[in-house]
Amino acid sequence: MDKKNFAFGKNNLILIAIGVAIVIIGFLLMTGPSTTVDHFEADIFSVRRVRIAPVVCLIGFILMVYAVIAKPKEDKK
Repeated sequence: MDKKNFAFGKNNLILIAIGVAIVIIGFLLMTGPSTTVDHFEADIFSVRRVRIAPVVCLIGFILMVYAVIAKPKEDKK
């Protein structure tokens, strides 16, 4: 198959992979102990889980959108 038929270039695919990795890191930052009926866990309102992790996920999603929209570079022949 000819390389000109692909929708994404090499740089686009690399940016998408980096964006997916950043989103996964964001979701991992959201994990932690949960509250049960018998015990209230105050860590569910920590800065890491409420502010930092969603911002990290948002940055990853924005990077993926940019990677999809960005025009792939032409090969010089």
